[in-house]
Amino acid sequence: MSPDSVQSAIPPGREACAVGVVVIGRNEGDRLRRCLESVTRQADRVLYVDSGSIDGSRALSRSLGVPVVELDLSTPFTAARARNSGVVGLLRSHPEVDYVFFVDGDCEVVPGWLQQASRFLDQHADVAVVFGRRREQHPERSIYNLLCDLEWDTPIGETKACGGDAMMRVQAFQRVQGFRPELICGEEPELCLRLRRAGWRIWRLDEEMTRHDAALLRFTQWWKRMLRGGYGFALGASLHGAEPERHWVVESRRAWFWGLIVPAAVAVSVAIFGLRGLVLLSVYPLQVVRLALRGQRSRRENWWQALATVVCKFPEALGQIKFLVDHHRRVQSRLIEYK
Repeated sequence: MSPDSVQSAIPPGREACAVGVVVIGRNEGDRLRRCLESVTRQADRVLYVDSGSIDGSRALSRSLGVPVVELDLSTPFTAARARNSGVVGLLRSHPEVDYVFFVDGDCEVVPGWLQQASRFLDQHADVAVVFGRRREQHPERSIYNLLCDLEWDTPIGETKACGGDAMMRVQAFQRVQGFRPELICGEEPELCLRLRRAGWRIWRLDEEMTRHDAALLRFTQWWKRMLRGGYGFALGASLHGAEPERHWVVESRRAWFWGLIVPAAVAVSVAIFGLRGLVLLSVYPLQVVRLALRGQRSRRENWWQALATVVCKFPEALGQIKFLVDHHRRVQSRLIEYK
């Protein structure tokens, strides 16, 4: 079996109940210890996929009784590849697993979450993916951590996509052949799109799921994260931008408009009218005010989120350009890391 292949058969005639956990990470240090301890308290079937760590992560995992799959880095690393390899390794040692919970190594799983999620899947046979609220552990440490926490507060109920932490039905996961291993970002929404096309549903529970340590303390980290987001929008639109999904087409167009078209219009205006042409820049603060006044959170959170939503269009536009360059050169981009 290929190390990235996720196609295998579930033994027939068996009731669905077994839960496994796939943890992925690289150089997570103490965060990995906290992650593994949080899942091993709730599950017996746990596997860690390491992507070239040099901080002793593999030894740490084994010391906690968690087997390790070492990802072959001769092929460019992606989280999608790591998760696929994790499913293969988990099913090889535990073929009875019906549900797999994916979690990043910088997260801690809230006590009781695995039981809640698996119970929901038991009761809803048409749901392929269930996830809950991912929270930032330290939103007080930086505005960028706070922005992550706000970003992860998604609507409750049936939805279109999940994030990196989610429990998935193995049968559905295998039926659509898992994650696309070449995707450097946006692999979860892309997988969810294919699952929905196959007739499955995606569900967000109103329950605490994980606590994430984003460790975003500098503007440059946030900028790179937003650049990766823009790259992901362009990549997703290139794969599934056609009707009826129009996957991330709107998000891509917003990045182009606010991040490139408006600045170009300002430059042309200045060339024609001189400094008076800078009046066009007023559309940015006006957009911030409009978004802040529409916010449903505290005043402080509304204003910070509105400002970030406008400013992020610049790195997102650069991410779009990077994707177009890579696509034209027919090369796969390396992972865009921000920490």
